[in-house]
Amino acid sequence: MTIVVSNTAEDQLRSLAIELPNVPRPIANFVPWQRHGDVIYLAGQVCEWNGSVVYKGKVGDAVDFDTARDGARICGLNLLAALREALNGDLDRVRSCLRVGGFVHCAPDFLQVPQVINGASDLFHAVFGPEIGAHARTAVGVAQLPQGASVEVDAIFVVD
Repeated sequence: MTIVVSNTAEDQLRSLAIELPNVPRPIANFVPWQRHGDVIYLAGQVCEWNGSVVYKGKVGDAVDFDTARDGARICGLNLLAALREALNGDLDRVRSCLRVGGFVHCAPDFLQVPQVINGASDLFHAVFGPEIGAHARTAVGVAQLPQGASVEVDAIFVVD
């Protein structure tokens, strides 16, 4: 296997064979992203792919750890799609991932909430590299998420 070293997020997506989904459309009264100066605030995205929620139910009960972690990665892919839209198709304008917030619809005794959200965090590190992809983060277990989704993630980025 050939490892491609890249300095751009767009090249990294290609080298990792990552295809972004369509930007999810809000199901309530909000927008997928909002820009203020050089900061883009991304609304929370659940683990849906092109309009269908892929993983539903409580993690640690109906949904296992690996599935939930993949769900967090899907949330991250949705966030990247919204971020790309906000940047007119150019993720190479990202300068820093400031913060990630993760929510896991989980059983009361499920203790691996932070490790589930690593699915999104690891994606951002892979696409943007360790300097740009590093971020502060919150990971919380919750009783319910929109559409019964197992995972939801939001993020804040600094851009050109």
